[in-house]
Amino acid sequence: MKIGLFFGSFNPIHIGHLIIANYMANYTDLQQVWLVVSPLNPLKKKSDLINIYDRLEMAKLATEDALNLRVSDIELKLPQPSYTIDTLTYLQEKYPEHEFSLIMGADNLASIKKWKNYELLLRDYHIHIYPRPGYEIKEFKDHPSITITETPLMELSATFIRKAWKEGKNVQFLVPDKALKFMDSKNLYR
Repeated sequence: MKIGLFFGSFNPIHIGHLIIANYMANYTDLQQVWLVVSPLNPLKKKSDLINIYDRLEMAKLATEDALNLRVSDIELKLPQPSYTIDTLTYLQEKYPEHEFSLIMGADNLASIKKWKNYELLLRDYHIHIYPRPGYEIKEFKDHPSITITETPLMELSATFIRKAWKEGKNVQFLVPDKALKFMDSKNLYR
């Protein structure tokens, strides 16, 4: 099976994440998308990150009715910090029957040279790129491992949602209902 791995902190998961994952699972050659909830991105600050178990639970609640979307906690089982190449290597060994691809935004592609063993990622894995506001894809545009998709452009961010929620603003329709109820019940991000 062709599986796309969509890595993220999902802090919190929101409709932008789900639209991207759903697009990749239904409008590309991928048969399934796994949302890989990362404990901590080595290239980001930890400051606003709530615990991984709450982020995993919100992602599971948000995707429980989706046919071809799954949530993965694989990076919890690997040494920290978690690097994409290490996770891919582990998954390929654990599930040799699957073909894994990466899903990433144009912003991540622009900084891929900062990633651990990025050359191996480009050599050994296919990468599906979705557009991000303010990022034009120039470098790697014609790379044989890169597929640039027409995923709807999302200008929604978890940072925006956290800030709005903290200020008491309504984020209904931006965060899936079940995840929003979970956030509210645990008083997350406030």
